Amino acid sequence: MNAKLSEHFSLGELCKSSHKTADGNIPSHVAIENLRRICEDWLEDLRYSNNTLYGNKDLPIIINSGYRSPEVNKLAGGSPSSNHLTGCAVDIRCECIEQALRYANILLDIADGTKRDFDELFIERSKQGRYWIHVAVRPQD
Repeated sequence: MNAKLSEHFSLGELCKSSHKTADGNIPSHVAIENLRRICEDWLEDLRYSNNTLYGNKDLPIIINSGYRSPEVNKLAGGSPSSNHLTGCAVDIRCECIEQALRYANILLDIADGTKRDFDELFIERSKQGRYWIHVAVRPQD
């Protein structure tokens, strides 16, 4: 789980879960490659652009949820067809709605500039008032 998926993101970081399960939330090789792609093609660019545009020098992007096994997904209340099940989705912690909007705008700019497709991009808010942004990419053919 210490394996690096990209310069700033590890497999463990994208598989962490507060839900303890018998399966250990271990992704398949295909899911790992999907996670690697989302890290290299989206999260690294998000991190770089956010730090460049907003002068935060080395501010990390914090992942709330990445890969989810079917058991973890069910415990998390995820959809049975969730992109998290294939390693094609991440939920990114945001300190406030403004940060969520910045991240969403940066991700849209990345999509426009690179002509990469994404499947889902939305801002979510918990009942406790915590924000996160959900981004999912299409599985690679």
